[in-house]
Amino acid sequence: MKRIWFLLTTLSLALLNVHCERKTPMETKSSANEVAIIKTDQGDMVVQFWTDAAPNTIENFKKLARSGFYDGTIFHRIVKDFMIQGGDPNSKDPARESDYGTGGPDYKIKAEFNDHSHQRGVISMARSANPDSAGSQFFICLAPVPRLDHQYTTFGELIKGDDVLGKIGDTPVTRSAGGEMSKPTRRVVVESIKIVPADSVK
Repeated sequence: MKRIWFLLTTLSLALLNVHCERKTPMETKSSANEVAIIKTDQGDMVVQFWTDAAPNTIENFKKLARSGFYDGTIFHRIVKDFMIQGGDPNSKDPARESDYGTGGPDYKIKAEFNDHSHQRGVISMARSANPDSAGSQFFICLAPVPRLDHQYTTFGELIKGDDVLGKIGDTPVTRSAGGEMSKPTRRVVVESIKIVPADSVK
């Protein structure tokens, strides 16, 4: 009888530990009520996330931001009346200009196409021809771009800093190596991206 009681007690403790372990990821998952402050040398932009639309994309963006991955990168591609693109770690180094647009983390994330459209101020993930090839690079729309809807993963929008977006979008550009009028004539630096509680932003 004592042996049976011991086994039952051991089993109960094991189940309790499994239950606790299962809860841990949920407890450590970052709060949905957070925003990103993109601090640039032209001013700050604040992004509100669409947690209903692209939860994994958002968690990836937050993880990279918290690790300092974006600090010192630039908006390496600016197309007037279209978008500004950043998030490439190669862009931290002026000597690697020929590699701008090719960098990212050592992994890719799956697309989360959704019904949020590409309007001015919307942030979306940059990718290659493969829909599941996004990593760290993102772009912010300067105007509505409906042709990108359901083709790129939108995951939030600016709630502050539209004037900063406009200022960056007006940066003089020249032709890139590929012939596109999108290469900024000066570096537009992302000093940091901070993830903070939404209610801390006035």
